[in-house]
Amino acid sequence: MKKIAVVILNWNGEKLLREFLPSVIQFSAEATVYVADNASTDGSIEVLQNEFPSVKIIQNTGNFGFAKGYNIALENVEEPYYALVNSDIEVTENWLQPILSTFNNDSKVAIIQPKILAYNNKDYFEYAGAAGGFIDKYGFPFCRGRIFETIEKDNSQYNDTTEIFWASGACFFIRKEVFHKLNGFDADFFAHQEEIDLCWRAFNEGYRIIYNYKSVVYHVGGATLNVGSPQKTFLNFRNSLWMLTKNLPTNKLFPILFFRLILDGIAGIRFLIQGNFKHIFSILKAHFYFYKRLFYFLNKRKNTQKENYFKTKSIIFQYFIKKRTHFDKII
Repeated sequence: MKKIAVVILNWNGEKLLREFLPSVIQFSAEATVYVADNASTDGSIEVLQNEFPSVKIIQNTGNFGFAKGYNIALENVEEPYYALVNSDIEVTENWLQPILSTFNNDSKVAIIQPKILAYNNKDYFEYAGAAGGFIDKYGFPFCRGRIFETIEKDNSQYNDTTEIFWASGACFFIRKEVFHKLNGFDADFFAHQEEIDLCWRAFNEGYRIIYNYKSVVYHVGGATLNVGSPQKTFLNFRNSLWMLTKNLPTNKLFPILFFRLILDGIAGIRFLIQGNFKHIFSILKAHFYFYKRLFYFLNKRKNTQKENYFKTKSIIFQYFIKKRTHFDKII
């Protein structure tokens, strides 16, 4: 049995499979390649069967989203390391060797992210993950190479192997034993920020999360859900509040949640000024869902929450007030 399983979650991605699966097959001799299909209604299964016979197909019985879709699919995958890869990722030659080497040589490393560059502008980092992720005190995520809408050019400034707080779900490597010990992704999230929640839970349990620049992939981004869509706004705001509720240290939980609600209100005002009324409704909808399930998520809290989870107190203050738009300027 091979040591790594490349698992691509698919839903109605017939075109993406044809475009991106060939690079995965070509450069993944060390892995077993799976496609986990979330009950697609297009020709995805036929494309896999007829054009990519070497790929193993896992057929989920419904469109369960990213989180539950992977949780169900990975019940059938036996390889000791998982590579969870978006269907709009192009991989490069030797992308798996640095990952396997790190897992094999350092038992304390549980999760790894490669360098993620933009498929449509390959000199620049990609929005979803870039060179590894962090959060601020209030749960707002940012990356080495991407803060809000500012995306850095790859000038080898992040050519290192270093510890990070979260790894992007666009290309996410994790030990099988750790994934199942942590009960996988939180299926209540459906999609967006479930990987940050999983990494936060891993961090609270003492596991290490690493960025390894020697593994490089290219990501289209927004291929399955438009970056500026109101649905993505809803999921990001709702899931961020749920994630904070589950993982914040007890003494910080309610003060930070209260201040976060104020910040979300300011975000709503910004959308109002911009005339993005659908996004205002998405924020209101996200808060409604948060209040409705607050006690449910409080019951998901574990006994171990670490204090030193954040990189900076407020990335919003750093970026919008101090005008620090690049990661190396953040303090």
